[in-house]
Amino acid sequence: MKNNKKEKRPSILNYLAKHKVAISFYIFLTIIAGLCDVFYAIIIAEVVDLITVQEFVKAIIFVSITIGINVFQRFCWYTINWIYFKYSNKIMSALNLDLAKQAFKLNSKTYNDHDTGTFVQRIVEDPARIVDALTTVVDTIMNIITATIIIFYIMTLNVWVSLCLIAIVIIGFIIEYYRVRIRRKNRAIVRKKNDQINSLTTEIVRSEKDIKSLGLEEKLSEVSKENYENYRNARYKMDMIDMNMWSARNFVISVGTLLVLIFGIVLMDMKMLSLAAFMIIYSNRGYLWNLIQGVGQITNSIVDIKVSHGRMFSLFDEEEFVTEHFGTKTIKKPVGKIEFKDVSYTFREYEYKSLPKRKMFKKPEKFKRERTLVSENKIFEDLSFIIEPNTTVAFVGKSGSGKSTILNLMSKMYEVDDGKVLIDGVNINDLNKETLRKTISLVNQFPYIFDMTIKENLLLAKGDASDEEINDAIQKASLAEFISTLPKGVDTKVGESGIKLSGGQKQRLAIARALLRNSNIIIFDESTSSLDNFAQEEVKKSIDGLKGKSTIIIVAHRLSTIKNVDKIFFLDNGEIVDEGTFDELFKRNKKFKAMFLAENI
Repeated sequence: MKNNKKEKRPSILNYLAKHKVAISFYIFLTIIAGLCDVFYAIIIAEVVDLITVQEFVKAIIFVSITIGINVFQRFCWYTINWIYFKYSNKIMSALNLDLAKQAFKLNSKTYNDHDTGTFVQRIVEDPARIVDALTTVVDTIMNIITATIIIFYIMTLNVWVSLCLIAIVIIGFIIEYYRVRIRRKNRAIVRKKNDQINSLTTEIVRSEKDIKSLGLEEKLSEVSKENYENYRNARYKMDMIDMNMWSARNFVISVGTLLVLIFGIVLMDMKMLSLAAFMIIYSNRGYLWNLIQGVGQITNSIVDIKVSHGRMFSLFDEEEFVTEHFGTKTIKKPVGKIEFKDVSYTFREYEYKSLPKRKMFKKPEKFKRERTLVSENKIFEDLSFIIEPNTTVAFVGKSGSGKSTILNLMSKMYEVDDGKVLIDGVNINDLNKETLRKTISLVNQFPYIFDMTIKENLLLAKGDASDEEINDAIQKASLAEFISTLPKGVDTKVGESGIKLSGGQKQRLAIARALLRNSNIIIFDESTSSLDNFAQEEVKKSIDGLKGKSTIIIVAHRLSTIKNVDKIFFLDNGEIVDEGTFDELFKRNKKFKAMFLAENI
């Protein structure tokens, strides 16, 4: 039975709550450090007042007090930084790990629907952004509080100065309000362009050999140039608008501050302001900058937090990022029988657009994106067939006939729209994850080989495998002869994506990995289509050696590789139009015969 229990969507607050004592102490020390600035400013103001009345001894005493305050403040900042470095890394690591775990839960269709940059940004970069932005918010709030107290203190010196300062603050805040609104919109656009760059860069790095062999450097340089220019233009637009708004705001503060000083001089001439009060206004005028800049900085950080929070935890949005769902049933002794019963499946492509910001940012957990159906393609309708245990079968047909889709439905990478896929009579939707994954192994056309040694790659399939089991899997996969030529044998590192191995060697290593899992069902998705004839023959030998020991399912591009299978299902436009042995289909099915002859001309 499918587990329909809806998981509560996480929030950054869940991660902060785990370290609430350390965070509370961080905030407390930040407040204390900020108050030190307030006391420092007030004491210096008192020193200025004492100097004007020539009470120098008292002035020296007050200055001495500020030394003690400064030492204490340094200690607070040292402790604050220590807490930040220790716990920000813990929070980021926890976020990275949980987001990666959530990514593991997503189904294959979800990965097909999104580019690589989408996941890299959300899992790796957004957690760092949000932690840094939260820290900035705490620090800036304290700076704002400090600046507000000191400005309020200055306002008590003269009512006319107070009115001038209030006017400057209001105008500065209005400019900041509009700057933040525009930045929020532009920031989302820049992030999207950045995602595209990450995806393109990843593809270029991974396909370096294909690019060179096909002479695509110039073409991809143009594509890269276009993407980088789009990102640069979006970033330039955001920065220029930001700069213009910042400049306007800074101009208001600069001119306003100078006008306050001029006004202060006039008030002194009118005997309405003392020299000491003027000096206090003059020496603390920078706090006006701190207040308005602080508000700008905190709004920037809040925008970053909201955008990053929404992007990170959108991975938990089941509508856009669909996860795999499993049942609770187990099969104690799987035999490997597979049955499709009236299976229907339609491939649907969606486009996602962000909702208006007032909705999108109302609450982080309410983050949603509008989904629009772009296209749909019905692959199967009421598809039925049976694969008996320990037999070797193949699915053939022209491109787009649904071969690979059958394998994805069979291994539950995709989920059926209607009907059932059964393993040993049990609906795969009712099986628990461990049973399903242990029962089925999948060898893709381009298997991913990790940047580890050969042995470590094999141990990924079975962590407690003995050397005897590893050697047996290597022998059955026809990999032993190649490994014997390597100076370090199974302890040889194969490089990122197995770059040091040939296509056939990668395939055979993937087969050995599948064999080590000892699955009852092994699926080969066009595993020899990209190999040369020699490598193809080696892989074919490996597959033939498994006959009768497991249920073997093959999607074949080259019909010559499946002559010895027990049964072939011939697909056309999402239907099984014929089935039988190779010889039977060759004799009675004109399309099948034509495909084989065309391949061997």
